[in-house]
Amino acid sequence: MKDVIDVLELQGQREKHRKFIDYRHHDGSYMGVRFIFECGMKLNLKPTTVTTAAYIFHKFFEETDIKNYDTYLIGATCLFMASKIQDDIVKLRDVINVSHNTLFRASSPLELSDKYWAMRDAIVQAELLIMRMIKFQFSIVDPFKYLLQYYKTLRSWLHPQDWKEIPLVQNAIAFLTDFHHDSSIINYKAEHIAIASLFLALQCHGVSVPQTDEDDGLSWFTVFDSELTKDKVWEIAERIMDCYDKESKDNT
Repeated sequence: MKDVIDVLELQGQREKHRKFIDYRHHDGSYMGVRFIFECGMKLNLKPTTVTTAAYIFHKFFEETDIKNYDTYLIGATCLFMASKIQDDIVKLRDVINVSHNTLFRASSPLELSDKYWAMRDAIVQAELLIMRMIKFQFSIVDPFKYLLQYYKTLRSWLHPQDWKEIPLVQNAIAFLTDFHHDSSIINYKAEHIAIASLFLALQCHGVSVPQTDEDDGLSWFTVFDSELTKDKVWEIAERIMDCYDKESKDNT
């Protein structure tokens, strides 16, 4: 339980301790997704657009070795693709300039020069490559919708003081969002991810659901999925917690 509580503390303080990263000195899927999140925030894109971009990013690199491609070019391309999928339209030129500025801090917007057109062509070609690699499968199930539906039901079972005074849904949404930094997210059902995020929020705040007993196998989440086991929920919850270990190491 201490590890679970530590995760909540890390989550609450991550913005305070977060430093600007020089992405040119880092690589890997975690930093690629962090780059997507930073660019998405600067572009004022919807959270679901950013998490969709992260999901596409992981799907692409499931099919190939990350060392074979420019991580941040793929990240910028996934962000542009996700904006179209989520109908959260952003200009390609803005994606290019924000991506370039995020990689090269304090740089000026690119002029319509050879460098700009080269980057534009690279994103267009990368978009075609990504579509082929993920086999044009863009039907991404949104776990946030499940999370909110489950919470509405769960809230009616809890004591009013628990859901009024404790930010359960806010923390669950944050856990779900942060889980998109881990490539393993593509291996789980959206419904199970949503349940695990709520489960972790409940654990962090020490909130018990009435009329349930985990030790006796009476779990609240079996109402939503009778085949879901406690071991599977803990497996996903631990994956979520691992994201904070990675972030801690990156900020040291």
